[in-house]
Amino acid sequence: MKLIYCLLLIFCGSVFTSAQKTYTVQGTVHDFHDKTMLENAVVKIGNFTAKTDKKGKFSFDKIPAGKYTLIAQHPDCNDYTENIGVDQDVHLAITLEHHSNDIETVTIHGNHKNNGSLVVKTLSKSDIEKNSTDNLGNFLSKISGVTALKTGNNISKPVIHGLYGSRISILNNGVRLAEQEWGVEHAPNVDINNFQHIDVIKGASALKYGSDAIGGVIVMEPEIFPKKDTIKGSVGLTGISNGRGLGLDVDVAKVWKNGWAVKSGGSIKKLGDQSAPDYNLKNTGMDFSSFNFTVQNNTYERGISFDYYLTNQTIGILRDSHVSTSEDYDRAMNANPPIYSGKFSYDIDNPRQVIEHHIAKISAFKRFENIGKLSATYSYQYNHRQEYDIRRGDLKDTPSLDLELMTHQFNINDLLEREKWSLETGIDAVFQNNYSDPATKARRLIPNYDKYSAGAYSVFKYKISPEFNFEAGVRYDFTRYDVTKWYDKSDWVKLYADLYPQFYVKTDQNRVLTRPQLNYNNVSFNAGLEYRPNANFDLKFNYAKVGRSPNVAELFSDGLHHSAGIIETGYMGLKNEQGHQFNLNIDSKFNVLKGLNISVNPYFFITKNFINEIPVGIKGTIRGVFPEWVYQQIDAKMYGVDLDVSWRLTDNLTYVGKGSYVYGQDDTHHEPLILMMPPNFSNALQFKKQEWRNFYFTVENQTFVKQTRFPVRNAPLELYVNGELVDKEIDFSTPPGGYSLWNIQTGINISKNLSAGLIVNNLFNTSYREYLNRLRFFADEPGRNFILNFRYKF
Repeated sequence: MKLIYCLLLIFCGSVFTSAQKTYTVQGTVHDFHDKTMLENAVVKIGNFTAKTDKKGKFSFDKIPAGKYTLIAQHPDCNDYTENIGVDQDVHLAITLEHHSNDIETVTIHGNHKNNGSLVVKTLSKSDIEKNSTDNLGNFLSKISGVTALKTGNNISKPVIHGLYGSRISILNNGVRLAEQEWGVEHAPNVDINNFQHIDVIKGASALKYGSDAIGGVIVMEPEIFPKKDTIKGSVGLTGISNGRGLGLDVDVAKVWKNGWAVKSGGSIKKLGDQSAPDYNLKNTGMDFSSFNFTVQNNTYERGISFDYYLTNQTIGILRDSHVSTSEDYDRAMNANPPIYSGKFSYDIDNPRQVIEHHIAKISAFKRFENIGKLSATYSYQYNHRQEYDIRRGDLKDTPSLDLELMTHQFNINDLLEREKWSLETGIDAVFQNNYSDPATKARRLIPNYDKYSAGAYSVFKYKISPEFNFEAGVRYDFTRYDVTKWYDKSDWVKLYADLYPQFYVKTDQNRVLTRPQLNYNNVSFNAGLEYRPNANFDLKFNYAKVGRSPNVAELFSDGLHHSAGIIETGYMGLKNEQGHQFNLNIDSKFNVLKGLNISVNPYFFITKNFINEIPVGIKGTIRGVFPEWVYQQIDAKMYGVDLDVSWRLTDNLTYVGKGSYVYGQDDTHHEPLILMMPPNFSNALQFKKQEWRNFYFTVENQTFVKQTRFPVRNAPLELYVNGELVDKEIDFSTPPGGYSLWNIQTGINISKNLSAGLIVNNLFNTSYREYLNRLRFFADEPGRNFILNFRYKF
């Protein structure tokens, strides 16, 4: 009996001991997207609590067997909950996602994300709202190293470090604009009011956006909506004195906290003839309208969106730039005031441009723990450009140039981020179809063509230490043109018959039909280093080897470019541009008064087979007398420096200064490059007082020094003087004199939702001409301009 009791006691003891057995639960907590170990994360198992250390590790000892609810929490992340069973020692790897509002960041924005060795300057939403009626080219001129190539004041193309056109990529919400950008007077078809901020990446280092963007990239990003149930929007109304114009922009968005959002907006702008200080600028009005629509559902882990943008523009071209005879051309070049100055009018007559541009885009992304963020984007663009010349009779209302360009773009991109490194890889595919309407009854400046292009890229970034970051990238691009083009028989025999006999199709009287098919391959790569020892010093260096294929205008232009007022001739034998670019940027902060910030950006670019367009003479046609420009390939170099200074003198007063210099040299012909930005600098004092309803007042002086480095390209012109035929040299070369302008800007919040602002450009109504304005030969720049704006936000 005693033996039985002993056995029962031993058995019950073993059962009790088994019921009280405990286990160890340990693991790590890391970030979802870059695998960074999270310190001070709180992990709860039942009534037990632990915190992660610097390495993201946590540990529980003596957890009794059973089923538990595990909760992991971190201040920057969403809570994580999981049901677990503990019947043995357990090791867990817990992944936390950022709060949904953490996706309110942008692709490339200095205030939101580390740009590595890229040199990026940003214009904010506040800057956009204050200048809501500006076009993109004029607006970006506020950044050092950036200016505008103009055809009058309404048509301007951004120029970065002396490069423009196809050498600059412009991205509208991730879609690269495709809009006949080769034309010197083809302004970007965008409305700056659609965007939350606009970033300018200087130089060729952003390979993700294409190897041909050797001048830089302009990234325009829309608003990222908050994750809450709300309706928000704004209405802006602007009055413009020079041109007696009016602008209106409206946007409204409905947002839900589950990630859904719908937004729509648009703007209109109407301008009449602008005026120089001493006369009216005939036929310089414009009509502009835009519309945009977005519907999206975005969370941190996944998202999908549809976006649509439409712009319509009708732009008048200065009447004096189009004349019919040599005598009229000579008079127009020397007349003061211009021959056709006339009286103010809202009418937009010939010559003029009419442009319609559509963008439709669908994009989606999904984050995966092991492969990162995978994104896919498809976009369709339709660009219809009509240019009207001064024609008589039945052709008066028929455009002289009528181009339709359809573009399909597709991109797949993967971004894999880890604690010390990231890898971004992607592929691009593009198909374009251009149709030049023969109903114009004019020689086609640009032929019909199909363009096929594909690219693949990879960018690696590595954090060497807390002070050093390294990055490297590589990209391959393939481009193919399939062209249908007519040549004059004499030009074909002289230039191409022996070189490209395989392109010949047939001869029709004195014209030759050809079918050129051209292929181009480019390999580009870059390497960069960032050194940031503390918050007061940041040094970036980047080297890029780049290649760019010639565009269709450089290859096949043939005839009068009507709104540019020039005759252009391309050359089918152009080769790829090849170049080496070096970019250095130093940002320093000093404790002088309330803080002094200085940024210096020297750069150097050397290139082989640089495609350069230059004037070679003056030519008479049945349309009138126009300068003739041709494309040639040269070896060239460009170098320069940008300087930015911000010095906070008191709590309310700040000095802001900037300056830029670029040196361009044609090494083949041993002469300066044409149309290089003149040296320039600006100085401004800004006063801000938050207690006075956010009142601000800025006075600015801009100075442009006369460009003394230019090629001499003067041309003889035959004309009749007092009944005798004489040769007269026309000066296309000499730049205008330097000038200095004063501007002021002020504003205040009238109420919580309503603000008002006033800008006065060219305060003292100075007469001047810009070297980079293609119409500088015929008229002065616009004079004083008052711009009054009101904005209501809700």
